[in-house]
Amino acid sequence: MTDAQPLDFSTVLAASVHDMKNSVGMLLASLESVIEDTPPENDEQSRRFSTLHYEASRINSELIQLLTLYRMQNKVLPVRIDEHFVIDILEDQIARNHTLLETRGVAIELVCDHDLSWYFDDDLLGSVVQNILVNCVRYTHSAIRISAEVENDQLYITIADDGPGYPASMLVRPCCQLDEAEVTDGATHLGLYFAEKIAQSHRQNDVCGSIKLANGEPLGGGVFKVRIP
Repeated sequence: MTDAQPLDFSTVLAASVHDMKNSVGMLLASLESVIEDTPPENDEQSRRFSTLHYEASRINSELIQLLTLYRMQNKVLPVRIDEHFVIDILEDQIARNHTLLETRGVAIELVCDHDLSWYFDDDLLGSVVQNILVNCVRYTHSAIRISAEVENDQLYITIADDGPGYPASMLVRPCCQLDEAEVTDGATHLGLYFAEKIAQSHRQNDVCGSIKLANGEPLGGGVFKVRIP
């Protein structure tokens, strides 16, 4: 009789995260159906629906990030680079968050050439756009602008809002750095770490992707930019 193998807690945790992600996804879909079938009767009910939808979307995004980072760390994350129309992934994420944007009263502008295509993993890059978009909904006042363009043979996707902008401390720290003290305090900036890792997984020759944070134009608030070579 052989000795039992020690339990790999990280594998168990990853499996649990996967199950939770599926459950939260079903919860989110049910919540959207409820909102569509029974529109809010007053501002207070609208705020409650908005809060529920935002928190469910945020939890779902964070579970996806955790699972993706686990797979990346264990070198089992497939990166499927293919040619895609950029506007397709941007419109998909906007449609996915239509109810959230509507209940929050956020207007969204999309600026992207319908013929613009590029090589990237549409699922991974879509997850980055989704995460940043949900985060922008939390901090913006009333408007979000998503744009895409090619500069110097590199694709740039920019997500801007009219909120208070990023804190100065976030503008100077490396996005790919997670500090143990911040993890303990619950302020990991996991979404930015996730976005940086996904961007870096896209390479062309010796150049890999990256992200950048700024404040200001075009809407006067925070500006997130991901670059894909």
